[in-house]
Amino acid sequence: MPGSSTTTGMPTKRDYYEVLGIERGAGGAEIKTAYRKLARQYHPDVNPDNPDAEEKFKEVQEAYDVLSDDRKREVYDRYGHEAAQRGGNGFPGGAGGFDPFGGFGDIFDVFFGGQGGAGGRRGGPQRGADLRYDLEVTLEEAYAGVEKPIRIPRVENCDTCSGSGAAPGTKPETCPVCNGQGQVRRTQNTILGSIQSVAPCERCSGRGQIVKTPCQTCEGRGRVRKQRDLTVEVPAGVDDGMRMPLSGQGEAGALGGPPGDLYVFFHVKEHPIFERDGVDLYAEVPITFTQAALGDDVPVATIGGEKGRVTVPEGTQTGTRFRLRGQGMPDVRSPERKGDLHVVVKVQTPTRMTDSERDLLRQLATLRGEKAGEAPSAPQKGIFDRIKEAFTGHDG
Repeated sequence: MPGSSTTTGMPTKRDYYEVLGIERGAGGAEIKTAYRKLARQYHPDVNPDNPDAEEKFKEVQEAYDVLSDDRKREVYDRYGHEAAQRGGNGFPGGAGGFDPFGGFGDIFDVFFGGQGGAGGRRGGPQRGADLRYDLEVTLEEAYAGVEKPIRIPRVENCDTCSGSGAAPGTKPETCPVCNGQGQVRRTQNTILGSIQSVAPCERCSGRGQIVKTPCQTCEGRGRVRKQRDLTVEVPAGVDDGMRMPLSGQGEAGALGGPPGDLYVFFHVKEHPIFERDGVDLYAEVPITFTQAALGDDVPVATIGGEKGRVTVPEGTQTGTRFRLRGQGMPDVRSPERKGDLHVVVKVQTPTRMTDSERDLLRQLATLRGEKAGEAPSAPQKGIFDRIKEAFTGHDG
């Protein structure tokens, strides 16, 4: 995502290391210790009358889910909270979440190190992973708004078994071990008495169902990887770095869960003529020495393709700026509103001249009292300078 579309009005997520109160170089044991301490402090089962405890526990659990996994932690260290889009399955906001009310097994795992809770989740539908696609467009395409075809690799439900994983003519059966719950409850005898913990069912791997005759197309997984062709509508006025969510165009969910979303990130290529600043455009236009001295109507290219014109007055200096209103980029929120085109003129000094041209320039210099190799004469004093001298009796 160091950055799905930017959402305003939402609270900023805290850094996961800050949430757990650890340094970025912390090892696995330190992460686990910090997590258990905070989980004991904020678990909803321990704080039934504290409405803030649930949110704090969720925040702690989310941080631990990422930092305790080496792959997720590596991606998070590089991209921050945008890792949810880059990392795919398993990141907070990506393929599902976690159950903060995971039964008594969760709290006993936190206090006594059991096998339930954070390490095991109940079977059931899981949301598919979000995907990211980087789309490059030209400045002209960003100005006009176009449709762009893209091809994305993604996981989809198997057409042969409709995502069930079972061969045609068969269907998954309820797991006889967990009775379709996806988890089993174990009793552990301790010095405090009998304690129950919850763990994923090993027979069905937490799915709650078993497939006796797997689908040959997906080998019982229920999902296959495909290349999918889509069309993206590039909005007029889109700027570099903007992103657009395509709901439901991410990877298919597992066990009948909803699909994830696809986030399209736009990258606008640099233009050889125009430089962009928000909705305004800037361009340099070369003019000749004669045009600058005598004035002229100078044609100017615009991003929309039509020809504009700027009136260069007599005696125009290089670097003078002119504005063509409404010839900039559309506002992506209100495309009917457009920025301005700012034209900066650059006076070109001739580099190759004929003898006749040199003679004419010498004549001009003579008429203006200029001599080659000499600095320009000081400007004549104005009326206010002369009045000042009359009252003070000296120059300056």
